[in-house]
Amino acid sequence: MTIWAVSDGRAGIENQVMGLAEAVARLLPADIAVKRIRFDAAFDRWPTALKLWPNRMLAADSDRIEAPWPDIWIAAGRATLPFSLRMKKRSNGRTLVVQLQDPKENLSAFDLVIAPEHDEVKGGNVLSLLGSTNRITPNRLTDEAAGWRDRLSSLPRPHVAVLVGGKSKTHDLTADRARAIAHDIREAVGTGSLLLTLSRRTPDDARAIFHEVLGDLPGLIYDGQGDNPYFAVLDAADYILVTEDSVNMVAEAAVTGKPVYRLAMDRLRPEGKFARFHQALEERGIVRPFEGKLDTWTYAPLNETARAATKVVEVFSAKHSS
Repeated sequence: MTIWAVSDGRAGIENQVMGLAEAVARLLPADIAVKRIRFDAAFDRWPTALKLWPNRMLAADSDRIEAPWPDIWIAAGRATLPFSLRMKKRSNGRTLVVQLQDPKENLSAFDLVIAPEHDEVKGGNVLSLLGSTNRITPNRLTDEAAGWRDRLSSLPRPHVAVLVGGKSKTHDLTADRARAIAHDIREAVGTGSLLLTLSRRTPDDARAIFHEVLGDLPGLIYDGQGDNPYFAVLDAADYILVTEDSVNMVAEAAVTGKPVYRLAMDRLRPEGKFARFHQALEERGIVRPFEGKLDTWTYAPLNETARAATKVVEVFSAKHSS
């Protein structure tokens, strides 16, 4: 069996489709092909409805989307929609078409839409998840952390992991906010150690402040240079602090079952879907707002990717038994 994991290649989007594809393949053995779609600059901003000949509009370095078609098509992101909307017809209904996130298009074009609860997508073929699908599993964390274990195991406890995002359409991380967060983190780490990862979206002034205020603490600060310790950080952490701008990072942290704290940022838009997402996590006892102190609590690890994969297999089986 074949599964295509289709996205525009951005890490956050590709991780969602790959996470679900890998989870499905654990239930139904399959070969996974990664497809990255990018439109030529002349067509990229065109509405989906006007991309009538999408293969002719792709950039030269984009993967081509051509037969033979896969058994399961899993896609996410605006760039994939011109193909996802046509896949049922092109495959004569043989391919199971799964679209992640809110497609904002005719839901009947897909066999299954898997969207976050906070997007409030409704339909008979819609599965709502708390957060997003991802590639985090206990085995993956253990395997990916192996190369870092000697370095991290000798650090004083508690190990305080801090996952920092940055500026987006909805949030910002100003210098003042970064300094306040950094001082609160320093106080909370105490005699423990810091495992800090910075995003490509982290503003330069905020990045400099984290190095200035926290750089002398035991542990590490990853700023994009060298091997990425992200999985090792999640594996080694006793506590995880995550900026509130990223659904993906919070959802991935919650897979671990470890205490997860939300770091407040500067909000550029009124509270909306992000507020609904964080409220749902807090109501279920997964996440708490960070107020300068660290407590320990337990909850059932978030396992939404496995739930989504089970649904995909169920719909696939029903489609091919009829």
